Amino acid sequence: MTDLEPVARVSITVTVNGQPHSVDVEPRLLLVHLLREDLNLTGTHIGCDTSNCGACTVILDGVPVKSCTVLGVQVDGCSIETVEGLEQNGELHPLQEGFWQEHGLQCGFCTPGMLMVSKALLASNPNPTEADIRRGISGNLCRCTGYVNIVKAIQYGAAKLRGEIAVSTQEAEAAHAG
Repeated sequence: MTDLEPVARVSITVTVNGQPHSVDVEPRLLLVHLLREDLNLTGTHIGCDTSNCGACTVILDGVPVKSCTVLGVQVDGCSIETVEGLEQNGELHPLQEGFWQEHGLQCGFCTPGMLMVSKALLASNPNPTEADIRRGISGNLCRCTGYVNIVKAIQYGAAKLRGEIAVSTQEAEAAHAG
C-alpha cells in the first residue's frame, strides 16, 4: 500500500451522550477527532495530542480516558460521555455550576477535561477530600489557575450533588448579576 491509496473505513456504532451514532471511520482515526470532526462535538479539546494535558478527557464506559490515546474503532459498541452531555434540560450540571460559582476557570481550555475527570471522580467518590480531588485531577493540566479554585469548584459540585447546596442556576445568575 502506498500513501496515495485510500484507507479502508470501518463501520462502528457508538453511543455518545445517550445518542446512538453509526459512523464509518479510518482505523487510525483517534477518538478525539471522531468526536470533533465526525460528530461535531467540539467541546472536547485537543491540547497536546500526547496524553499529557488531559484537555481531551471523556468518559468511556464509566472510565475517564484521554481521547487522544484511543482509536475510534476501539469504541465500537461503547458509551461515551462528553462535556456537551453535562447540561440537562437547560440546567448546568452541578460541576459546571461549581466552576462558574467558584471561578474554577480562566481561559477555559482545560475545563472540559477537568469537568469530565471530576464527574468520574464523583461517581466513584461522592465525598472526596481535597487530596482525593487533587489526585483525581492530577492527569489534567491547567496553565492558568493554580488549581485552588478548580478544587473549590469540584467541592461545590460534590456538595450540590449530595444535596447540600440548593441554589438553582437561575438564582445563581440573579445573584451574580446583582
